Amino acid sequence: MSAIGPAGRAGRPTVELGRGGPAVGVQGLGCTGMSLAPGHIDRSTVRATLERALDRGVTLFDTADVYGAGANEELLAPFIRAHRDEVVVATKFGIAPDPFDPARRIVRGDRAYVRSRVEGSLRRLNTDRLDLFSLHGRDPSVPIEETVGAMAELVAEGKVAHLGLSEPTAPDVRAAAAVHPIAAVQCAWSLFDRAVEDDIVPAARETGAALVPSAPLGGGYLARMLRAEEDELHPGDLRRVLPRYAGEPARSNQALLSPLRHVARRHAATLPQIALAWVHHRAPAHGLPVVPLPGTRRPHRVDENTAAARITLTPGDLCLLEPLASQTVAPHHPEPALAV
Repeated sequence: MSAIGPAGRAGRPTVELGRGGPAVGVQGLGCTGMSLAPGHIDRSTVRATLERALDRGVTLFDTADVYGAGANEELLAPFIRAHRDEVVVATKFGIAPDPFDPARRIVRGDRAYVRSRVEGSLRRLNTDRLDLFSLHGRDPSVPIEETVGAMAELVAEGKVAHLGLSEPTAPDVRAAAAVHPIAAVQCAWSLFDRAVEDDIVPAARETGAALVPSAPLGGGYLARMLRAEEDELHPGDLRRVLPRYAGEPARSNQALLSPLRHVARRHAATLPQIALAWVHHRAPAHGLPVVPLPGTRRPHRVDENTAAARITLTPGDLCLLEPLASQTVAPHHPEPALAV
């Protein structure tokens, strides 16, 4: 059945973010779009969205130093400061402008860069510690052990509580965990994106990490936010450079939503709620903690998204939804430097 009323803060369900990691609400909030999405949104609306999320049981708030060139971290700072002991602050580093071509982005993981980025994030977030500090893509020129070793030094110094990885390979997860415990692995996982189930999920389960799915709504497709044409995207929208969102791939992917609509009608729920309920079902299906990170800039979307955690999908529902990923055209992220 579909849950209608949102849960309050008292008695909210939590899950451990990896072996020995912090307890967080069963759903997080991806804050990317608060800085990067097209259109103006004022700070009062952002603050209202953050407050609503916390009230609905969300405690994991995810950002990165690359979002808005640090502006996203600064945007979260007043909220974090007001609720410091109630929230888990997660930020990422590693994606940087190419010094030879500012229009391009590269991935860095050298020791000096690691230290410089944590200091910048602490300053922008106006806090003395980061609860989760994640490598935002692997620097191919630096051994993962060296990067994670530098991150582990920050844990020893008390600047960081837990470490994570974003968009890693399975060997990277295992190699990183051999240097220091990894609390969370962030990667695209949705009804449209299931490649992680082949290798990343087993590696995370083996090393005791939680999975933190980014883009759990398929980058907008599963949230009714996109139709079939690239020209519907704002000129500054990152999705315009991703193959999934242009031309025939976009039209083909939009045509796959009929089973999702059928299941949504059965539960008197919305498409995003069913898509998120499916992601929540990955935890018992794969035997590891799963904390999806849907993003939104609107308080009413927080109500909608968090209600999804209380929807129980039937075996028949799951059977209808099972084929979608195998029919989806084009990956969500073509390369780490474009990952968000």
